[in-house]
Amino acid sequence: MKNSIKTLLLASLLITFGCKQGEETTSESTSETTEVPSGGQENVVDATSNPNIVQVASGSKDHTTLVTAVKAAGLVTSLSNAGPFTVFAPTNAAFDKLPAGTVEGLLKPEKKGDLENVLGYHTYVGSLKTEYMQDGQEFDMVYGGKVKITKQGEKTFVNGSEIVATIETSNGIIHVIGDILLPK
Repeated sequence: MKNSIKTLLLASLLITFGCKQGEETTSESTSETTEVPSGGQENVVDATSNPNIVQVASGSKDHTTLVTAVKAAGLVTSLSNAGPFTVFAPTNAAFDKLPAGTVEGLLKPEKKGDLENVLGYHTYVGSLKTEYMQDGQEFDMVYGGKVKITKQGEKTFVNGSEIVATIETSNGIIHVIGDILLPK
């Protein structure tokens, strides 16, 4: 009987030891090392998350001038962060309405501060959905000044420029407009 107990005890120890060693080997062989991407939020790429404001604008053929301006102003990281932000995004056609040379002048490195102010006047910290905007409301923008909301039937306007499309992003909302907003 003593030999049976010793054999059973020895078998139990071998099984337990063998199982633990197998678990360690398994966990070692399945562990992966992942590299942390360098840079800010704008460098994070994954296939499952919704795109952020900059990623959506970058994918729009109607907003190439805006994206160029955002890059020149050094605001890609800021507008890629968690937010939420609301961006009133002028189309290329809106920039084309400006006097000749205006956009090119603002894109020069020495005009970076002015460009930041212009873009900041198109950006609100928070989420502004058109269905919650009310006629006469005013909102303080990032770089000073207020924008005024007006409603005409089902249409919503910001400083007189109609919001022609709204796109929700992972870090806020883009309202597409056909004009450049100027502080009043």
